[in-house]
Amino acid sequence: MKSTEIHPADYDSHGRLKLPFLFWCVLFLQARTWVLFVIAGASRGQGDALLTLFYPDHDDFWLGLIPGVPAALAFVLSGRREQVPRLWRTIYPLLLLAQLALLLWQPWRWLTGEALSGPAIALMIADAVSLLWLVTNRRLRACFYADPH
Repeated sequence: MKSTEIHPADYDSHGRLKLPFLFWCVLFLQARTWVLFVIAGASRGQGDALLTLFYPDHDDFWLGLIPGVPAALAFVLSGRREQVPRLWRTIYPLLLLAQLALLLWQPWRWLTGEALSGPAIALMIADAVSLLWLVTNRRLRACFYADPH
């Protein structure tokens, strides 16, 4: 059985718990529409075609930006979490809510007429695994709720 204790190697030189690597992967997954937006903006003339490829309905694109907001906020505040502990603690439930929304959004899109595709199924599985990891990882919760003093 895997130990769920927090080891001394899990702390940085300032005595704070390091955020797990998978946390950054979950943030990237949650902010996928933002990443697509940045890539489309950087690709100049092909940006609209790229956005249309992933989001044929532009309303879905704008809705897809919403779950990425807590992830972007977590990314920005991660280095200053001891300076804004209340805000930092608030991000964890927002990340859970955003992940749940992403998990439920894909089946809703299928029910409203979008075609079932392999990448969409893969994203839904990744969203489910991410939500499970966010809920069950003790070290991550400790990163959000540990007393900084």
